[in-house]
Amino acid sequence: MIVGVNKFTVETEEVPEVFRVDDSIRRVQSEKLAALRQRRDNAKVQSLLAAIEAAARGTDNLMPLVVDAVEHYCTLGEISDALRKVWGEYR
Repeated sequence: MIVGVNKFTVETEEVPEVFRVDDSIRRVQSEKLAALRQRRDNAKVQSLLAAIEAAARGTDNLMPLVVDAVEHYCTLGEISDALRKVWGEYR
């Protein structure tokens, strides 16, 4: 018995096609995000993000604050940035 030998070898390795995203999608999404930030209550957003950051420094439950932030149109990136300020980023 031979151990460590792969009997199913491939003569040539296929290179998969790279997925390309149309640049117009990025532009449309950026415009939607700018419009969202124009129409939301940005003072409320900032206070909610500060509350999330303060709760992350302690032992409070973050979920009700995150839900409230989402309901007031905080973006995932903004919420994540508030948590990164406290906990950093895993490397």
